[in-house]
Amino acid sequence: MSVAIAVHNLHRSFGHLKAVNGVSFEIKQGSVVGFVGANGAGKTTTMRILATLDYPTAGTASILGRSVVQYPAEVRRLLGWVPDSFGTYENMTVLEYLDFYARALGFKGQERVQRIQDVMDFTDLGPLSGRLINQMSKGQGQRLCLGRALIHDPQVLIMDEPAAGLDPKARVELKRLIRILAEEGKTILISSHILSELGEMCDTLLFIDKGKIVHHGTAQSLQRTDHSVTLVDVKLAHSPEKLVPWALVSPHVKILEERKSGARLSIDSADPGVIAGVLRRMITDGLPVVEFHQEQQNLEDAFIDMLGRIESGEVMPLHAVPSVPGQAPERPPLPVEDPARWGG
Repeated sequence: MSVAIAVHNLHRSFGHLKAVNGVSFEIKQGSVVGFVGANGAGKTTTMRILATLDYPTAGTASILGRSVVQYPAEVRRLLGWVPDSFGTYENMTVLEYLDFYARALGFKGQERVQRIQDVMDFTDLGPLSGRLINQMSKGQGQRLCLGRALIHDPQVLIMDEPAAGLDPKARVELKRLIRILAEEGKTILISSHILSELGEMCDTLLFIDKGKIVHHGTAQSLQRTDHSVTLVDVKLAHSPEKLVPWALVSPHVKILEERKSGARLSIDSADPGVIAGVLRRMITDGLPVVEFHQEQQNLEDAFIDMLGRIESGEVMPLHAVPSVPGQAPERPPLPVEDPARWGG
């Protein structure tokens, strides 16, 4: 399987701020990859470079073998860009909007009509064809943004926080569309703060922190908890507020998350005797335990745990390659068709 997206030793600095600091990864064709990181970690900057909307300070990035710096026009023909917010125009309907971009992309006559119809059918925008864009819901707007990105039938899609602000029904619909696109062989790089949803629809996950890749693998590989730690969900019949002070003075136990009727605990051992001892002390100390069961580490906990281990120096970021002076790529001017291609 060939490589769809290749990034090597990518750097992007804004003055003294290193937004992207030696990022390297490859994504195979037909893969759906989740891009995860806190605000300011470097996700959007990396995506904008891949979408030819920004230049790297150093390093290389390519889409299906074409450099995003040297061949931006070719890259745009291969790429669909779905930003977290997109340009709209007052007093323009859904159909007029898609028609505008189809014309800007060079489609003419019956071919243009067919491409617009195909996109509207796929994103279920047909019933909304006459609606003004500023009268659409958040979910409808995201479908329109996706539809615009699909007009030229790109092989690669880059989606920056497409599920942000969507209601549950709209998120389910978005996931369905993404899986259909993946089944058609498209490569998708998608960022999100909703880690559980990324784990469900992505083949692998890329985690970035402080401009560096810290994990690239499956959700399952990230969730493989340290064998010296056991996660336990505890529910009490009443007085759940007593659980936190009890945990603070109890050996082996740490509170991970307070809940309405209990908490999630981390026990620093996998020894059944130690785990049973924790439960026994709870009961002896008068905590009304009605539920006590082991659970798998969720993606949020796994990510936080990994960042803690990186902060402590226990593990190192992936591909931590320093920038080499003089590697900054030549910067041709951005083509004038940028606003029409990507929505302002």
